[in-house]
Amino acid sequence: MDIEKIRTMAIDPIIQPYDRRDAILYALGLGYGADPLDEAELPFVYEQHLRCLPSYANILCHPGFWAQDPQFGIDWVKILHAEQDLVMHQALPATGAIRGEYRVAGLEDKGEGRGALLHQEKDLFDDATGDHLATVRSTLFLRGNGGEGGFGDAMPAAQPVPDRAPDRIVEIATLPRQALIYRLSGDWNPLHADPAIARKAGFDRPILHGLCTKGLANRAILAGYCDHDVARFQSMFVRFSKPVMPGETIRFEFFEEGAGQLRFRAVAVERNAVVLDRCSASVG
Repeated sequence: MDIEKIRTMAIDPIIQPYDRRDAILYALGLGYGADPLDEAELPFVYEQHLRCLPSYANILCHPGFWAQDPQFGIDWVKILHAEQDLVMHQALPATGAIRGEYRVAGLEDKGEGRGALLHQEKDLFDDATGDHLATVRSTLFLRGNGGEGGFGDAMPAAQPVPDRAPDRIVEIATLPRQALIYRLSGDWNPLHADPAIARKAGFDRPILHGLCTKGLANRAILAGYCDHDVARFQSMFVRFSKPVMPGETIRFEFFEEGAGQLRFRAVAVERNAVVLDRCSASVG
């Protein structure tokens, strides 16, 4: 890798407008509206009193797959999305235009043959008012690199969830076509739509987007702890451990730690597989 080019990599601010159709489509991609009589979820999929989900911040103003550029020397084919952290400073407007500003926060060298962790940070602002809305930090696991040096900040190591029964469980059933809806919000990776591409990647079917699974966690927290009030949602960190197959039921197991602090994991019920692990969230 060219460490200096990665360290000084610059992306111009990106401005992304979104309207009610975009906000509603994102919510549909997370399965909102499955019960047309659920009035608590209706504001996310109906323009009257529309609310925008906090997790939409994860995909707003996406800069594209810059790590694929050969000048950086990253073995991009072996990249995995490892972790994603979201901090909300203010609720996203129901519609608007958002400005995204980026930096590479750090490159954590795990050693030769052990890979490296690339930490990226995105700050989102309301382009009309300048208000700071959210900070998103993502970690990519560069499996094909390592032993080449590093720089900058590393994210604190995520801790295991408590070894006890969860305080609350929220289950969400996904649809077999869930990935086909979610990808319309901007992630067009064919791994999530084309069975032939999925088989080449080692899966027997297209898998669900990792950020869709994180969006489902946002949905579970809003339902379980915020009474669907987006202003009460403050932050959420997840570690991606295994992919979700569209059509599976996801069980979110929450461990309450007081003062609005939560730890949680997510399990694909049909396989009893932990798909999100060492996760945390805070609510007001």
